[in-house]
Amino acid sequence: MDWTAAIDGYCERVSPEYWAEPINAVTNLAFLLAALVMARRLRGSGLGLAWGLTALLAAIGVGSFAFHTHAQVWAAMLDVTPILGFTLVYIYAANRDFWGLSWWLSLLGAAAFLPFAAVVAPLFEPIMGGSAAYAPLPVLIFTYAMLLRRRAPATAQGLAIGAAILCVSLAARAADAPLCDAIPMGTHFAWHLLNALMLAWMIEVYRAHMLARTPSGR
Repeated sequence: MDWTAAIDGYCERVSPEYWAEPINAVTNLAFLLAALVMARRLRGSGLGLAWGLTALLAAIGVGSFAFHTHAQVWAAMLDVTPILGFTLVYIYAANRDFWGLSWWLSLLGAAAFLPFAAVVAPLFEPIMGGSAAYAPLPVLIFTYAMLLRRRAPATAQGLAIGAAILCVSLAARAADAPLCDAIPMGTHFAWHLLNALMLAWMIEVYRAHMLARTPSGR
């Protein structure tokens, strides 16, 4: 694999230059700001997994900034790895703390996301193109929300809101190329802004669930 191969996947990029995607690059500050907000909200909570998710949220911003400036294969890996990490850690946390599963069943459930995504993502490719890789996420979150609606209604509602935000965010990501002629700067930047909001919200849903269960969390 050529780790330095150039990637031109977004409307805003019209050259291989470092600063060819200024809007896509700068909007990654939203992830860092979201992480800062959640760090302040988590202060004194003792919620280790929530702190881990917050660190991954910040890492998503750093990785995405690297990708939208360098636009090379190595930077793409730096972009997607924290996203996958956040996904798997959150599923583990949800399995353990929303459902009360043991650590090993929670871990197994998180690992099961990978084959689940491999089956579900291709179903959305005809309408979402490359963005279909993310489609399994709102499907899974909506499923958890539906199943938790009696066990933990407030948490279920929070998850449903998060999934809805993600759906809008995915629509913005998928529209980037089709709307390129009409919107030269593209719509990918909205994916960043909405995702930062959504990921912070998902951490807040977890924090609220844990603090409602016991004053000091877990």
